[in-house]
Amino acid sequence: RQELAEAINTTAFNTPICPVYQNVTASAVTDPEAIKSNLIAQLTAPVRWTQSVQQMVADGATTFIEVGPGKVLQGLVKKIAPEAEAR
Repeated sequence: RQELAEAINTTAFNTPICPVYQNVTASAVTDPEAIKSNLIAQLTAPVRWTQSVQQMVADGATTFIEVGPGKVLQGLVKKIAPEAEAR
């Protein structure tokens, strides 16, 4: 955890164009320092996937796109938010 923290803390982060949902808080974050802190915390914190998807839907998300091999997250989104499109 210490090595990750050092790497993250010595990396410049810009304010994102759109909010970043981090699954340690299940909320939208735009502050670069908060993003860094949450990335470090995510290493050992529980993943709040259900709450993250629910919050994104509450904030207006209607489509979720899984990038990469497999469809595990796509299936989870369909169970958590059947009204959302997941692909």
